[in-house]
Amino acid sequence: MTPAASTALITNDAVILGLLAVTLGAVFWTASRPSGFWHKFYSYVPALLMCYLVPAIFNTVGLIDSSGSGLYPMARDYLLPSALVLFCVAMDFGAIVRLGPKALIMFLTGTVGVMLGAVISLVAIGIIHPPTVGGETWRGMTTIAGSWIGGGANQAAMKEVFQVDANLFGQFIAVDVIVAYFWMAILLFLAPRAKAFDRWTGADASAIENLQQRMASYQAEHERVPSMSDLMLIFAAGIGLTGLSHLLADPLVAWVQSLPAAWNLQDYSLDSRFFWIVVFATTFGVLLSLTRARRLEGAGASNIGSVMLYVLIATIGMQMDLKSVVDRPMLLLLGVIWISVHAALMLGVAKLIRAPLFFLAVGSQANIGGAASAPVVASAFHPALAPVGVLLAVLGYALGTYCAYITGLMLQAIAT
Repeated sequence: MTPAASTALITNDAVILGLLAVTLGAVFWTASRPSGFWHKFYSYVPALLMCYLVPAIFNTVGLIDSSGSGLYPMARDYLLPSALVLFCVAMDFGAIVRLGPKALIMFLTGTVGVMLGAVISLVAIGIIHPPTVGGETWRGMTTIAGSWIGGGANQAAMKEVFQVDANLFGQFIAVDVIVAYFWMAILLFLAPRAKAFDRWTGADASAIENLQQRMASYQAEHERVPSMSDLMLIFAAGIGLTGLSHLLADPLVAWVQSLPAAWNLQDYSLDSRFFWIVVFATTFGVLLSLTRARRLEGAGASNIGSVMLYVLIATIGMQMDLKSVVDRPMLLLLGVIWISVHAALMLGVAKLIRAPLFFLAVGSQANIGGAASAPVVASAFHPALAPVGVLLAVLGYALGTYCAYITGLMLQAIAT
């Protein structure tokens, strides 16, 4: 069947990329104003959030076509790994290890929050509007559980395991995207307000602040005007190691897929190409940080990585259709209740163990968003913290299928 022609004004990816680039430039130019309207505006609304929200508006009003665009896969597969390499080049691995166990506790709390939220939201909508959760709706919910604990591979696994109808799957894809991205927007909004949140929880954020200060001091100590040689070396490190990650990932995935099915390696997302690309890119970046290549940070390695990351943020935003919030109100309400349970549990545990906002935000996004967006939220606090988001998201891949399957069994028991 021939796909329906797009009604968007702009469908050419080259033009869309140009528009996104101008948008990012405009956001950062206005955010840099020292006074006036924009200075006041950005004191309330983070620039990072605008880089996400404006492309979403472009897609919602029909200015651009996200459904037929290849920009997000490009940014995810090429720019994100490159950014991770460049963020990791200057990282202080020992300082990250000294962040302590609270990051892991908050991540696991997020996983439990997704599982508990699925059950509570199904029961709640069953009381509020029973037709919405009638029939096979619970099956569709298992795909969101897979996505929100692990990622796309885990979501696809749940679709097959619970035999989710294609139309139902499409409806829950929409709920997944809209609710997850709105939650990400909330976390990005909260990031600049971390100190106020930490005062409320009584958190000791000294380890995080120490890491940020160490990174800032290192950058200031080695900062220099980058030469063409510096820029080309940064480019070579980011793009070159991303290419190597792809080179190694392809045969490794083929080998994993050739292993006996009884080994169940796909349950850990070990047959996911993106999983291995992220793992390799992060590993290469960490290894570089142990060499003289770390000096590239003085020439702006993490700044160039941030540019790549902001392009990814814009391509994530352009997938959002804000009108869908109105089109499917009850299914969306289910998603809102679901994510609210997750958020409430995260807040409660953060208060209980006095965890900083950073651990809450990254622990949550490592579940809900996975490896593509956890480093985005982590870098909203500081680029040096992006690897923490990646490490937790990789753990989510391993837990995703198992925890989503258990969630599916609970939902089935309630629905029947």
